[in-house]
Amino acid sequence: MDRLNSLINIVKEAGEIVKEGYNNQVEVNKKSATELVTKYDKAVEEFLISKIKPLYSEFEIVGEESFKGLQYPKNAIFIDPIDGTTNFVHKIPHLAISIGIWQDNKPIEAIVYNPILNELYYAKEGIGAFCNEQPISVSKEESLQNSIIATGFPYVKHKMGAEYWWVVDSFKQLLPKIRDIRRLGAAAIDLCYLASGKFNGFYEINLKPWDVAAGILIVKEAGGEVSSLSGSEYSFNKQIIVASNGLIHNSLLKNLARF
Repeated sequence: MDRLNSLINIVKEAGEIVKEGYNNQVEVNKKSATELVTKYDKAVEEFLISKIKPLYSEFEIVGEESFKGLQYPKNAIFIDPIDGTTNFVHKIPHLAISIGIWQDNKPIEAIVYNPILNELYYAKEGIGAFCNEQPISVSKEESLQNSIIATGFPYVKHKMGAEYWWVVDSFKQLLPKIRDIRRLGAAAIDLCYLASGKFNGFYEINLKPWDVAAGILIVKEAGGEVSSLSGSEYSFNKQIIVASNGLIHNSLLKNLARF
């Protein structure tokens, strides 16, 4: 845990940069019609890379704002400097720094830190999942009808293509069969809320590795399940991720639209 503890301290330092931006007026640029980026996204990523490289020299760093490769390395540190940039810009406190460390294409360490709400989630393979040093676990809910399910919307929604209609169709199929749906706008936080029992399930389309690389391990170490839409093992080349407490997983899969 020594190296993970050092990484946690680095992430807390980076959180101070996030808080500075959150409490000040932020200049916003657009990656696309709906996807935003700020100077703080870039500043946090640059800070993290400079500190993490010496600590994890045997891994390649894959940052949301800096990675230009076409293939993801099997030994990688996936960094999302601010997951939930739109929330960050609009002063909505659901956002996080997300760092997932993968070795041989498997997650081994993870940190998701919301500096605004002072929630620090982390996990290590085989050790468990924690929030602010307290162990966390998924819910024991067995009924889909009693479940809160989290999701998100793809950035391509303005084009109203196949991904958009999959989201709409899944809403229509799923909503009558669950307690309710939540859309907070940060997949890393959604997965951590699932891991800590606040949510019972989660699904989304068109996420990037840095969105989920940390959350996947935190969910698994908290006793949850992660898969593709077909129920097979999730990998970054799968378009849809589905996660749950495990007890409602099959029911959730059955009630999502095919894609």
